[in-house]
Amino acid sequence: MSNTTGSGAPLWHGRFSASPAEALMAYTQSIGFDQRLWRDDIAGSIAHVRGLGHSKILSAEETESIVLALEQVACEFEDDTFVIEPSDEDIHTAIERRVTQIAGDTGAKLHTGRSRNDQCATALRLWSKRELHVVAEQVLALCDVLAARADEAGWGDDGVYLPGYTHVQRAQPVLLAHHLLAHAWAFMRDVDRLSQCIERLDESPLGAGA
Repeated sequence: MSNTTGSGAPLWHGRFSASPAEALMAYTQSIGFDQRLWRDDIAGSIAHVRGLGHSKILSAEETESIVLALEQVACEFEDDTFVIEPSDEDIHTAIERRVTQIAGDTGAKLHTGRSRNDQCATALRLWSKRELHVVAEQVLALCDVLAARADEAGWGDDGVYLPGYTHVQRAQPVLLAHHLLAHAWAFMRDVDRLSQCIERLDESPLGAGA
């Protein structure tokens, strides 16, 4: 994810006498798949701007102007009216470009004191936290289905039996219900691991720099 100037041109464009080939630009662009991070990039940017305002690096008026621009960009994504331009290499530069269009020169201060690296790391952490909650909920729903199927398979003498295996050899008969719930308990341990991962992600890398 490369850095760009406020105009949308890559920071390294002044080093070359001609524009890079379209194939190279297409290869380096990530906007096609990282645009799913827009909510998280905006949330991280609002937190960063409010931090700049709290530290008196931005005035109250500048802070409010940039936050309002970010909220407008969020509405454009929600309404599916945000326009991605050819110069937008990734979601971060696209949002910054649009904020500058809305808020003018003040919008260009969005990137003050923040490297692209810690911006991307923050957005990825926020996205991962949000998506891991979704995955955990889906896994728990699967556990509910396995428990329901176990009840349908029956218990005790009325239950459905199948051969249990030790390595590749048949061993004692086991209930299908127990077999299904064994998978459910394994999935529950996965949910526990996801929960631990979410806790580890709950740390802001903003300010880490390059």
